[in-house]
Amino acid sequence: MNIVFMGTPEFAVPSLQRLIDQYGIIAIFTQPDRPKGRGKKLAMSPVKELAIKHNIPVFQPERVKGNEEVLKVLKDMNPDFIIVVAYGQILPKEILELPKYACINLHASLLPKYRGAAPINWAIINGEEKTGNTTMLMDIGLDTGDMLLSDEVYINEDMTKGELHDILMNNGGDLLVNTIEAMVKGELKPKKQQEDEANYASMLDKEIAKINWNESAKNIHNLIRGLNPWPIAHTEYEGERMKIYKSKVLKKDSIKTPGTILNVSKEGIEVATKDKVLLIEIVQFPNGKPLSVEAYINGHDIKEGLLLI
Repeated sequence: MNIVFMGTPEFAVPSLQRLIDQYGIIAIFTQPDRPKGRGKKLAMSPVKELAIKHNIPVFQPERVKGNEEVLKVLKDMNPDFIIVVAYGQILPKEILELPKYACINLHASLLPKYRGAAPINWAIINGEEKTGNTTMLMDIGLDTGDMLLSDEVYINEDMTKGELHDILMNNGGDLLVNTIEAMVKGELKPKKQQEDEANYASMLDKEIAKINWNESAKNIHNLIRGLNPWPIAHTEYEGERMKIYKSKVLKKDSIKTPGTILNVSKEGIEVATKDKVLLIEIVQFPNGKPLSVEAYINGHDIKEGLLLI
């Protein structure tokens, strides 16, 4: 089959590899090379790196919408499918109508919940117990197309965004192959999304990472794991930013002012919240690296009774 793949970040790479192995890919569209790192050197996307490894033609338009050259190139390819995984651009109607079968998008949530840019983070921040991947027919909206297939993943109470990302990333390729096979055989019946069940997972910014100790211990714990590995939840300790990578909700009621450091031991830092006590287990201070509290207090003091803000 003639399959065109559109994707950009690491999340799209296993899906692309699976499709290459199963069908072959005739062309890949990915975002233009961007400055990266302290040196701001141009860096290619993970999808482009895999494309080059397999000698697949790569296209990197700054914008596909309204781009007549892109439209002509795609028409000449005569695709059976256009597969989109975290491409970073919304496709116009003219492109959506090109493939023989469909434009199919893989989205990292159980639609219609968590449409948008950061579905994995928000599923954890909001304390969801399950999520998954969904394949859907693309339309001109943002993740609003008819659903095809989905698979579910259980989210345990300590799972971080990074861990859940990797599970969904590695599951995506099989779901795409199953979707393509079922569609070619005429075995799929697209299902419309229920708008009253929909919500949006807005893009993250660094402002969300500031911990409010007046929240419940569970909500703070979910924020910490939902922002790991980026942008990392943080608080302020004696004028310095303390980033928090790992925590645990203890079965202890909190009676002190929220944010108060109650106890410091090799197990971690116990902090008062709105209800329960939160145990901070891994921290990072400016110019340092992430360390367990046990390792950090070997060379530094954390004062009990101080207020984190």
